[in-house]
Amino acid sequence: MIAASLLCLLAACASTPVLSAYPPILFVHGNGDNAAIWMSTIWRYESNGWPRERLYALDLPNPMARDDDATPQEGRSSTDDYRRFIATEVERVLAATASKQVVLIGSSRGANAIRNYIENDAGRRTVSYAIIAGGTSHGVWADAALRPGNEFNGAGPFLTGLNAPKGPNGDEVTPGPKWMTLRSDHEDKYTQPYGTWLGMPDLPTHVTFDGPALKGALNVVLPGLDHREVAFHPKAFAKSFEFITGHPPAVLEPIPEPRVTLDGIVSAYPAAGPTNLPLAGARVQVFAVNGETGARLGAALVDKVVSQDGRWGPITTDPYTPLEFVITASGYATTHIYHPPFVRSSAFVDLRAEPMAEANRDADCVVTLMRTQGYFGLPRDRVELAGIVPAPGIPVGVPGAYASTAKLHDCEGRSVTGRFNEHVITGIAWPVKSNHIVQLELHD
Repeated sequence: MIAASLLCLLAACASTPVLSAYPPILFVHGNGDNAAIWMSTIWRYESNGWPRERLYALDLPNPMARDDDATPQEGRSSTDDYRRFIATEVERVLAATASKQVVLIGSSRGANAIRNYIENDAGRRTVSYAIIAGGTSHGVWADAALRPGNEFNGAGPFLTGLNAPKGPNGDEVTPGPKWMTLRSDHEDKYTQPYGTWLGMPDLPTHVTFDGPALKGALNVVLPGLDHREVAFHPKAFAKSFEFITGHPPAVLEPIPEPRVTLDGIVSAYPAAGPTNLPLAGARVQVFAVNGETGARLGAALVDKVVSQDGRWGPITTDPYTPLEFVITASGYATTHIYHPPFVRSSAFVDLRAEPMAEANRDADCVVTLMRTQGYFGLPRDRVELAGIVPAPGIPVGVPGAYASTAKLHDCEGRSVTGRFNEHVITGIAWPVKSNHIVQLELHD
C-alpha cells in the first residue's frame, strides 16, 4: 500500500502540475562520452515526477576534444563545434516543448561547453539554470608553455576567456542563468597538484581541488566522490534537483516500471577514439540472460542490421532481467556487452563496437569490467573480476580507472563475474580466437 501510494504521489495522481511547471532539461556529456551516461539520472528525475518528454540527452558526433583546439583533427571536435551542437540541440528542445528556456546540466568537458554556449551564443536568453559537475573550469593543468592551445589548459585562451571577470563583482559566470557547480573535495583525478593522470607524475599542474568552482555560482562540495560521481551519483542528483525546484527529491533511486522499452544508437570505438556516429550496417542482437550464470534465456529479443540512423531497437523487457547486447560489425571484434536489468525505459541505450586490442590476442578470453558513471578507486572500493581481487589495472589512490581488463585462459563458455562494492554482473567468456571480446558494464 505504501509503495502504491508513493507511485501515485510521484505520478501526481490527483494533482498533476501543469507541464510548464517542469522546465525541459538537456544533459550534456563529457569528453569521449555519450547520452547513455545520463540514464540513471534521467530515471531519478522521472521517478520524482518529471515528464519523460521533457528530459533530453545529446550525443556529440565526435565527443573527443582536439589536442589543439584551433587545429582540425580527424574524429575530434573543437570548443566551437560543441558550442554549435549545443545551440542546435537547445533550439530543438525548446521547439519540441514549446518552452522559452531550458535547464542545462553538464559533466566535465560538457560543463565547459555549457559555459561556452551561454557566454558566446544564445544561452543568456535560452538557459534558466546551468549546473556544471566536475567542470575543468580552471584547467586540468594551467601552464602557458604546455600545450597552450588545448581546451583543458587553464592558462590557455579558451578557459581564460571564459573566466574573465564579469560585472561589478568580477564574477566568472555569465549573467542570466542561475549557476551551480558540483565538485569533489580531493578525489577528482583532474584537480590534482601533480599530473599523475596526465602521464606526467612530476608535473606541477598549478590546479587546486577547488578548480571546478566559479565565482558567482553556488559552489557545492560532495566529499569522497570522484570526477564522474559528482555528476552521476544520487547525491549529485539530489543537489541538482533541489537547486532547480527549491525542494529535495522524494526518492533517490529510480522506481521500476512494470514494462520497459529500450532503444539507442550503435556507434564505434575505433583505435583513434570513440565516436557517437551511427555505425550503419552493424548487426545488433539482444538476449535476456540468467543473472547468476550469464546464460541466454531463449531467442534474441531483437536481431537487427541497423540502418543509417544507427538505431538498434526498440525492444520490450521487464525491470528484473539482465541483458546481453552483441554487436557484430566489419573491422571490429564481436562485442558482447552484459548489462544489469534496466529498471525503467530509455531511448539512450547507446552501444559501441570495439576492435580487438593486439595486446589481448595471446589470451583465450578477454573480459572487461566497466563502470560508466564513476571510477574505481583503491582502497575506497572493493573491485573483483573473474576471481581476481583487486581487479587488474586499478591503482591505489585517487579513483581514476573506469575499466579493468582480465586476460583469461581455459575459459571459453564459462561464467565470469565482476563485482564493485555491492554491484554484481555476470556474463559468459567468449573466445579471442574467434574475435570476441566481453564487457561487463555496471550501471550505478
